[in-house]
Amino acid sequence: MTQQHQSTSSEDVIRVLLVDDSRLVLRLVSHSLEQDPAIEVVGQAKDVFEARELIVQLNPDMLVLDIHMPKMNGDEFLKRLMAQYPTPTIIFSSSVHSNERLKRSLLQAGAVGVVPKPNLDGGQAYTNNLKLLRDALVQGWSRLKAQGHQRRQSLYSTPPSQTTPKRRSPGPSSGPSSQRNTPIIAIGSSTGGTDALVEVLPQLPATTPGVLIVQHMLDWATEAFVQRLSRLCQMKVKSARNGEPILPGQILIAPGDSHMAARRGSGDQRPFVRVYKDAPVSGHCPSVDVLMHSVAEQFKANAVGVMLTGMGEDGARGMVAMRKAGARTIAQDEATCVVYGMPRAAWEQGGAERQVPLGRVAAAITELVSVVTRKSA
Repeated sequence: MTQQHQSTSSEDVIRVLLVDDSRLVLRLVSHSLEQDPAIEVVGQAKDVFEARELIVQLNPDMLVLDIHMPKMNGDEFLKRLMAQYPTPTIIFSSSVHSNERLKRSLLQAGAVGVVPKPNLDGGQAYTNNLKLLRDALVQGWSRLKAQGHQRRQSLYSTPPSQTTPKRRSPGPSSGPSSQRNTPIIAIGSSTGGTDALVEVLPQLPATTPGVLIVQHMLDWATEAFVQRLSRLCQMKVKSARNGEPILPGQILIAPGDSHMAARRGSGDQRPFVRVYKDAPVSGHCPSVDVLMHSVAEQFKANAVGVMLTGMGEDGARGMVAMRKAGARTIAQDEATCVVYGMPRAAWEQGGAERQVPLGRVAAAITELVSVVTRKSA
């Protein structure tokens, strides 16, 4: 007899997205999982490109992912997903039956479990492995919750207390020459960065100087994130385009597949961004290092640099360059980071002047902007 988990409230039901190129597998696995009241199958995707759309639209708690997929293998998709939009994932594949090296590689890439996919012959192995999959989902989700994992808000969602757009007060009225003397703010983030930005950016007043952001994110998720921030922020939020002016009261976010660099402009030309496709820098495109190096070169002391939660070291060297050029810099502290990688590197390499809890980052930005503005006056 198949074991059933205890009845579960709707808030505790695990919302699962299935990703497999076989319609038969999707149908059979969906039917099996939904025998467990603790699991709800919210969607099915036949390839990783369909999966990425459904991840944004449906915001599942967990994925069940095959690694043999058309267009892009599931293991490559897993690595990109965990770097840019982490979602707890169970690998369900026939390739892992006796391949311990592959299992270790998938777990190191971020999978929370690996379950062999059985032959679809209806035999005992088929029944047993589907039960293993159900148990892996329930136990994996319970383990994540015990470790403090919380259900992620959708990129499309808005907190109930902020369901109506904040009224934007008019930004400063100034001509091109005065805008060239206005400081700019460069922010870098990766894993956990979307939630950190959602906390920080709405606190910045509409009169804040132009903000440039590189968040490591899949390109298809950028516009949805921009839309979400637009509903929350007092500043105007846009996905950056090549040649876009850097304006007070405006936030520009680098597209997920392009570098973004700041340019000072010449004569009375307003500062603007250069957005372009090129090889990854520091392992990423867009790269925080590209942004911060350009700000250091073009704006020197007339800038503020901010490093938020993220994996790896992208941006550390760029922030060092900003600080050497006279800019003011801060990094998020370890206690409030989802991953204390990029802020740690910026701090240990001397790029960040000080470390700040996430709840104080917006106030620190405003304070440093005032300092920079007074010095450049």
